[in-house]
Amino acid sequence: MSKFITIKDASSILGMSKITLRNWDRSGKLKAHRHPFNNYRIYKLEDIERIIEMIENNEVVIKQKIDKIKKLKVIHLEG
Repeated sequence: MSKFITIKDASSILGMSKITLRNWDRSGKLKAHRHPFNNYRIYKLEDIERIIEMIENNEVVIKQKIDKIKKLKVIHLEG
């Protein structure tokens, strides 16, 4: 059985704002589940651990920066 944590706890563990986690949920980077009684976002602890591993390996950070750099180059050359 999976252990779930609140958005507040996930935010503290990852060192990121709750807004970032909500945005990641919307974009599909980190799926949030809903508490059955209050409908608040909750996260599987194993998913948080996977994100930590990705951050430690620079997978998430590097991919985002490369994508942003490519977009900026295209926008700059077209502008």
